[in-house]
Amino acid sequence: MDLLGTLLRGLVIGFSIAAPVGPIGVLCIRRTLADGRYAGFLSGLGAASADALYGCVAAFGLTSISGFLVDQQLLLRLVGGAFLLYLGFRIFREQPDEREAAIISGTSYGGLARAYSSTFLLTITNPLTILSFAAIFAGLGLVESAGYVLATVLVLGVFSGSALWWLLLSGGVSLFSSRLGLGTLRWVNRASGTIIFGFGVAALLSLLRGL
Repeated sequence: MDLLGTLLRGLVIGFSIAAPVGPIGVLCIRRTLADGRYAGFLSGLGAASADALYGCVAAFGLTSISGFLVDQQLLLRLVGGAFLLYLGFRIFREQPDEREAAIISGTSYGGLARAYSSTFLLTITNPLTILSFAAIFAGLGLVESAGYVLATVLVLGVFSGSALWWLLLSGGVSLFSSRLGLGTLRWVNRASGTIIFGFGVAALLSLLRGL
């Protein structure tokens, strides 16, 4: 298997896993509209980093780590669901007249670090992503004979594909951010907060069904 082909396959896998709109997508869109393009992209990049980390566990066959994380999935998903509830509630209550301060804060080092770390945490609390990567890699025959070099290239492709999606999403959404008035932003906050809160409720309810 050649390096370029492995990189391209990883890129397609990373892009495909990132593209479906879930709580991270909603959060990225909302932060782009309210806090600016950099905050939106860094939010997506946090998710891309978590995807790459889980892809690394699957590609290198780190079964002890993946087994431990899957065993702890109830606790991790509980943390993730609770965090979604917190984010949804906070976004719902945020006032759009704070937008200028939010943009200034969102483009500072601390603001960008918070945007990145929050989505990294949300994504890493879903250890079943490891199983998804393992199934995809095995199904496409990407890891049977892959050495460390090919596995590294594969993970790099996954990260690049995921990051490309978030770059396109935040860049596209940012084209509309300057046209939004305070009234529209208020509804953006309420709608995105409600959706994210709903994802949190769904995540916690799924835990109850699994008990």
